[in-house]
Amino acid sequence: MTICALSYDLASQRLSSTSGVDLQIGPFVFNLRLHCPDLARLLYELWRDYPLAEGAAVRDFHIQATSNPAPGRWLRRDVRFFVDGRTPFPLLPAHHHLPMLEWGLNWCIAQRSHHLLMLHAAVVERNGRAIILPAWPGHGKSTLCAALIHSGWRLLCDEFGLVRPEDGALLPLPRLIPLKNESIEVIRSFAPSAHIGPSFYGTRKGTIAHVRPPTESVERMHETARPGWFVFPRWVAGSPLRLEPMLKSEAFLMVATNAFNYEVLGQTSFELVGRMVDACDCYSLVYSDLDQAIKALDELTRAADD
Repeated sequence: MTICALSYDLASQRLSSTSGVDLQIGPFVFNLRLHCPDLARLLYELWRDYPLAEGAAVRDFHIQATSNPAPGRWLRRDVRFFVDGRTPFPLLPAHHHLPMLEWGLNWCIAQRSHHLLMLHAAVVERNGRAIILPAWPGHGKSTLCAALIHSGWRLLCDEFGLVRPEDGALLPLPRLIPLKNESIEVIRSFAPSAHIGPSFYGTRKGTIAHVRPPTESVERMHETARPGWFVFPRWVAGSPLRLEPMLKSEAFLMVATNAFNYEVLGQTSFELVGRMVDACDCYSLVYSDLDQAIKALDELTRAADD
């Protein structure tokens, strides 16, 4: 049963109760408690496809978000994020509730998932093989990922490439894709069918809006994928498309430096990244036009399937 199978009133009541709601998101179970009605309304819309994890033996994270009047400022409300009863972040204005929650979930995963190799990468899949898109902030990773999942690819994740060390499988974590600033209208124009939530202005990353994962990606979030390609994207305004093979030694260094916990896992991550790079074709991608970029990636991956 998914959260949207409940009526909104029942879902809201359970989210604000002392026991909260258990949700399965990829390999993790989140216990969620909200005392922030605007956020509950938005999650009911954007998280609608996540299944309830009722009766889960283990909850990976206990999350709470509360909205209260700002101290000494009666006309303003603040929102606070808690994990396991502690708050790792300062207060934010209440109207930044969803960005805070999504950043908070990223923090939880990055801090406590060292049984997996965590790459800072978007991952999309088709026919069982995945394109891994490691990139630094501002290189157009999320924009390209949102375009790909509305062009026939399945979303595994936009932020975390989760790799299981024992077999190198990529684990899906299909969450909201945060678009920033100009990218919001780019995706609205490119993919009119994309479900994009409201824009949040004046955050520490500028204006943010979130793309809801396609329902199929959430329904298939227990299906792993195997790495097929590493593609390192970079958006450059006005640039002609360049999709060029990379030396595997260079790709290894770029994958390692785009991992959240490479040093933590030590030899395990060294060997795992080496096996992945050896097994994958590696490319750099410079683009300014999404249609051209997606056509090039489609041709690249289909040629490998022929």
